[in-house]
Amino acid sequence: MVPSREDVVKTAISAVNERDVETYLACCTDDIQLYTPFAHFLGPNEGAAGIRRFFQDIEDASPDFHLELERLELVGDQALAFLRAHASGRVSGVPLDLETANLYDFTGDLIKCVRIFSDRQEALEILGMQE
Repeated sequence: MVPSREDVVKTAISAVNERDVETYLACCTDDIQLYTPFAHFLGPNEGAAGIRRFFQDIEDASPDFHLELERLELVGDQALAFLRAHASGRVSGVPLDLETANLYDFTGDLIKCVRIFSDRQEALEILGMQE
């Protein structure tokens, strides 16, 4: 049985929490693109190498980083996840509790693109939705 897109997103989020890059990559197309809020400056994380770098960046910055899924909606070939990110800085120890939104674009049943938004409203606007 092919997993639903909801299951794929939940598996990908769980893989981030478990630092299981192979499971994450199994949810994605080979040409996956991941845009963090820093993509305007650094560009997207692309392909398996980019995803591995993203996972390493998480571990380097905040080994206790954890995502909590609050809401997940399917919208056409996309999924919108409202998340809460919990972390503390490796060096500073400063705790963070952030509301974020991830927008997942699919090709078939695999994630082709992930856009991470620090502003949930921005993600809603891209989909033509309102909170």
